[in-house]
Amino acid sequence: MELFVYNTATREKEPFEPFHDEVGMYCCGPTVYNYAHIGNLRTYVFEDVLKRVLRLAGYRVKHVVNITDVGHLTSDADSGEDKMEKGARREGRTVWDIAAHYTQAFKRDIHELNILEPDIWPKATEHIDDMISLVKALEDRGMTYRTADGIYFDTTKFGRYSDFARLDPQSLRAGSRVDMGEKKNPTDFALWKFSPSDSKRQMEWESPWGTGFPGWHIECSAMSLKYLPQPIDIHCGGVDHVRVHHTNEIAQAEAATGAAFVRYWVHGEFLTMTEAKMAKSGDSFVTLDTVKQRGIEPLAYRMFSFTAHYRSPLAFSWEGLDAAAQSLRNLRRLAGAGDGGTGETSAPGGADALLLEPFYSALCDDLNMPKAMAAVWDMARGSGASPADRRRALEKADAVLGLNLFAGEEHRRDVLTDASQTIRLVAPAGMKVDADVIFEKVRLRRDARAAKDYARADALRDELSAAGVTTKDLPDGTTECVLHK
Repeated sequence: MELFVYNTATREKEPFEPFHDEVGMYCCGPTVYNYAHIGNLRTYVFEDVLKRVLRLAGYRVKHVVNITDVGHLTSDADSGEDKMEKGARREGRTVWDIAAHYTQAFKRDIHELNILEPDIWPKATEHIDDMISLVKALEDRGMTYRTADGIYFDTTKFGRYSDFARLDPQSLRAGSRVDMGEKKNPTDFALWKFSPSDSKRQMEWESPWGTGFPGWHIECSAMSLKYLPQPIDIHCGGVDHVRVHHTNEIAQAEAATGAAFVRYWVHGEFLTMTEAKMAKSGDSFVTLDTVKQRGIEPLAYRMFSFTAHYRSPLAFSWEGLDAAAQSLRNLRRLAGAGDGGTGETSAPGGADALLLEPFYSALCDDLNMPKAMAAVWDMARGSGASPADRRRALEKADAVLGLNLFAGEEHRRDVLTDASQTIRLVAPAGMKVDADVIFEKVRLRRDARAAKDYARADALRDELSAAGVTTKDLPDGTTECVLHK
């Protein structure tokens, strides 16, 4: 079946026709000054599905995700402080320690969401020479100018600058809220920033223009061009990158090389809370750890992400996430029903292939996950197929979904309850557990909360957590305890 994707560059859904035998896929990675919030992670989930679908379609994929560990200022343009320096001051650690800590935290998050790791994780700080070379190429082509605080790209010298984001240059000039400084035009952007004369940065390098650090936009262009052939087949990211970051990437890459930069641009929409996008600077900063602390497994959030098309805003609520967690449990229960896949199966191209047709059709229609999930539920409920064919189809579907519908002991679980039936312990099947000890600690925690001794209640919850037990108080008064390996 032919794969169609929505290309931001053309604002149309197009058949996917790669330039290269191995599909080059570049995804803008995290700025590692803080934890990723679940809005950030929604983007990586949709990119993971795209990668899995490309593989399903028979393509080899070379996947690159950068680590921004320098140069991203607190605005997405050229004002404010470097986010890495700000994070180091906030926590009283070095910038290098901050980068290492939050890089590992991000990698842990994507592992828990079953997101396939990229083939290459380039770090900005390890590619400074590549960035300097790209800035030098732009300078040699007369595309730059110097100000007191850096080397800037002159956007008036790149005639297609406004095309990608459908910008109106006249409107930008008339209503600009940008602090221009010595910039010639509101849309001009920094390629190389000079270190301040009155303070010492933790991250700075020598360059032909003086001591400083790279602009945020030059980093992605330099790293993507280093590892992927031009034009890059697919470049992904959040929709907030269209207007500034990706527009600037295109300008500097194409001005430096004289060739098309990217064939397909694919962008994911925001996760919203109370009508606003989730952001690290706001009150709605929810991390994957926040989700786990509420007793919800990370893959429930992956399931939740499938409830909307990646190009549509998705409204977050805890009720919605709880519903997704329950749906995932129900889907796993249906998937494991029947004879577990034993018995006769049809020949390849038989009943299991017919079951998968609506699923694959939805995937190939620009990753229509709500429609794809409807097809999965139909598969799980049987549709008249044998248990073996149904299981085979669901296993193939889960290769794209990544929901661990068949994960052996991890999701084949025993459920134990206390005598009052108000405490439920869920553990991997066959795992030896001292249920009485867990039940007693839960009862003590309940008593402490009833006495408003919240410090004691929290201490007991922490003891359970240290033993691998996640507790969740359900609306019906039941406490569910999930024991992890």
